[in-house]
Amino acid sequence: MNSIELVIFFQFFIGLFAAVNPLGIMPIFVSLTAHQDPVERNKTAYTASLAVAAILVVSLLAGQLLLDFFSISLDSFRVAGGLLLVSIAFTMMSGKLGEDKQNKQEQSESVSREQIGVVPLAMPLLAGPGAISSTIVYASRYPGSVDTFGLITSICIFAAGIWGLLRLAPTIVKFLGQTGINVITRIMGLILAALGIEFIANGLRALFPGLS
Repeated sequence: MNSIELVIFFQFFIGLFAAVNPLGIMPIFVSLTAHQDPVERNKTAYTASLAVAAILVVSLLAGQLLLDFFSISLDSFRVAGGLLLVSIAFTMMSGKLGEDKQNKQEQSESVSREQIGVVPLAMPLLAGPGAISSTIVYASRYPGSVDTFGLITSICIFAAGIWGLLRLAPTIVKFLGQTGINVITRIMGLILAALGIEFIANGLRALFPGLS
């Protein structure tokens, strides 16, 4: 595994972190688990992180099959995925935590669900459309077995990081406060917007060679 591949995996990891924005989801996690004791809250964090890993790995392995089934080219999906990431990024930069991933109906339904670690935490709050789109783009762009293994490893490390952050969520939310979390969310939104524009630019250059 050379240095170029390591850079790709690191870029993928950072893109996932920006798309998922686990720090911005923390206040929602604390609110959804307010009725749980510490043991139950830790179990919910573990379930959510495991579900995120499963969703993203399935997207990684089956993404190209889905594109082929609908006869969608990778470059077209790059443009569509990039537009989606930019849309989510603008919402994040406006400070609207979670509203881009979960509508009011889903939010009201989630209160009565026992397994909140899967719905709505893992899907759609953490492993939402932005993260899934980014994963499919990278999987299609780097289809080699070594690359696939590296991307899966990145997802597993990322899921483990989410697990650790969610376990510390009450402490981190209390320390940072809503203002601190909003600042971090806006920074993540800026990074996500740049990644989305990169997807769009690469897709358009391939679809319209005259632009390059």
